Formats: sequence, C-alpha cells, structure tokens
Amino acid sequence: MTRRVRRMAVRGIALATMLATVASCGLLGGKETPAPATNNGPVEKAKITLGVLPILDVASVHVAIKQGFFKEEGLEVELKTIQGGAQAIPGLINKELDMTFGNWVSFFAAQSKDAAKAVDGIKLIADGYQAKPDMFLILAAGDSAIKSAKDLAGKTIAINTFRNIAELTAKATLEAANVDPKSVTFKEMPFPDMQAAVQNKTVDAAFMVEPFITRAQRAAGQIKILDAASGPTDNIPIAGYATSGDFAKNNPRTVAAFQRAIAKGQAAAADRPTVEPLLVDYAKVDKETAGLVHFGAFPTTLDATRLQRVVQLMRQYQLLDKDLDVKPMLVQPSGS
Repeated sequence: MTRRVRRMAVRGIALATMLATVASCGLLGGKETPAPATNNGPVEKAKITLGVLPILDVASVHVAIKQGFFKEEGLEVELKTIQGGAQAIPGLINKELDMTFGNWVSFFAAQSKDAAKAVDGIKLIADGYQAKPDMFLILAAGDSAIKSAKDLAGKTIAINTFRNIAELTAKATLEAANVDPKSVTFKEMPFPDMQAAVQNKTVDAAFMVEPFITRAQRAAGQIKILDAASGPTDNIPIAGYATSGDFAKNNPRTVAAFQRAIAKGQAAAADRPTVEPLLVDYAKVDKETAGLVHFGAFPTTLDATRLQRVVQLMRQYQLLDKDLDVKPMLVQPSGS
C-alpha cells in the first residue's frame, strides 16, 4: 500500500468516527437525543406532565419510573397530584396535564358532555386498575351504630369526587343490598382526609381505596361495612390513563412510548414485593400497612367490551343521560 493510499484510509476512518460521534450525541450541545419511540424517530415531547393520586392504583407509574421504563422510551415523567379523575379533565383541557390517571366514570361523563371538545375530546391510552375483593370498601368507625349495609340508609358517606367510579359502585352495591341509593348523602373530600372525618363524625362512613383502607383499619379500628366491588360491580374496570385528542394527534410517538412503558409497569406492579416499598414512599404509609393492602388487578391491554360495562352501569344509575360508544375513544398501542 502506498503512503498516499494509507493517508486516505486513515482520513476515512477518522471521518467515520466523527460522524458516528455526532449521530450519537446530537447536533446541539453534545446532548443525547431521546430514545426512538418508533422507527419513524424520537418522541415529540420528551418531558410530560402526568396527573396521579397517592393511591395503590397508580403503582405501575412509580414502578415504571423506578425501573427506568419511561427513560428507556425517551420520556421524563413529571407527576402532579390530583384529587380524582373529574379534577383531571380541566387539567387536560388547559394543558396543565399532558396525560392523566383517572376513573373511567369521570372520563366517560366528560366525553358524553363534550367537556373536552376544545381539545378534540378525551382519548384513552392505557388501562390502569380493575377491581378485586376488599380493595374498594365503605368503612365506618368501630364504635359506630353502622354495622351493615342497611345501616347506611339516611347516612353521609365520604367520596373523593362526585359522579365518579366511587359513587357509581356505591349506588350499585347499596341497591343490591336493598338500600335506596337516593337515601344516602355523598360528601366530597380527598382520600387522605377520610379516616379522620369518620373518627370525628364529620361523616358517618367513607368510601376508601388502598392504602387508606388498611391504614384506617389498623390505626383507627374502622370496620368494613360494604365491599363496593362485589355483586353487580364484581371485577369492574376502575381507572386508566387518558390524554386529549389534540395531544394524541400531535404527539403520536410520545403516546406510543408512554403506552409501552406503562404496559411494562402494569405487568411489574402485579408483584407485591416490587410495589410495597414504593407505597411507603409515594403513599406515605408504614411498611407494615404496605404489606397488608389488598391489591386490585393491573390490566396490560385496553378492552372496549370490558369498558363498555361501565357505561351500562352509568346509564342505569343516571350518571350518563345518553349512550356512549367507548371504542372511538381508545388509542390502541402500535401493532395491536
């Protein structure tokens, strides 16, 4: 090989190395580009704001953050605490939230009323939580005269937000226990305030979720009056993740990346030893309480047929004044 040929070969290797370095670091500031969400390129929005509640239902989000599932997809997730799904809807509309966790009842009610019409409606992007026994309970104080569902007639029950999954399942199971739901008064308050409200008689009972159920039972001796995920609401879908139609349309790769990451988180959240330490951190409960909470199910796929069951119950209990087809709301993951 001549000296000239050798020089050309060295220059070629150097050029190839430089191009590879530029490609891996990006063209500006040497920063890495986000991980590709699809074969078509990186996510459109690398940092997203996600609405969540401090409850067991969102364990998959915290698992996905802890285990780097979002990071693998090129996403940084900023969490914003909300009181319930109904509160999340304005957050999507005014773009304080890019995506949010929320109960299906609130999402369906808002869609039915065109509440999010300005942002092209509500789009459902991932399932979140499904009922199992003893994770959706109405509790009363241990020294209360309320000992069974029939004793709730004429009483005041705390729920986190009005016209949501709690109100729906409470009405359905009260009626199944031969209690007129119209005889009950619901009072809105955040989940963390319910234990004290029951103890100081601000309310007669409270509709709680985990980990607040177990904490109220252990710390205050509160007792189970009614399992709101039983009978007509057995295995009912509870909640999931949504975004606006505008966000889904303008950020399809971001949504797809979120879907892949949360699906991994949902699968991992079914493992108690994975979730319990996280509950201590984000739900602010002690280790013993975390070890006793009752888990629901963490579905990994969106199923329109299952979700339509919630719509049917909403129609039955006057939480919807017209039929709603769930299927057009769903944004199915790529390839499904």
